[in-house]
Amino acid sequence: MYSQEAVVNNQVGLHARPATFFIQKANEFKSSIWVEKEERRVNAKSLLGVLSLGIVKGTPIKLIADGPDEKEAVEALYKMISSDFSE
Repeated sequence: MYSQEAVVNNQVGLHARPATFFIQKANEFKSSIWVEKEERRVNAKSLLGVLSLGIVKGTPIKLIADGPDEKEAVEALYKMISSDFSE
């Protein structure tokens, strides 16, 4: 299991379009991946799950992955969040 903290800093947070990009990226990996916010953990490959967290600008989250490509998965998602989804 591999995890990393991140802070979502893009204008709209992790919802609608950025969430779709995030889920598409998560689905590129074999590992199970979760997003955790304030003790709530959801599947990072589920749009409804990610949207249900209500992640807005400035929200700290934890990316967690478990599987054969866990480190690569977390680092790729972290990079996407850090780049503000290239917006």
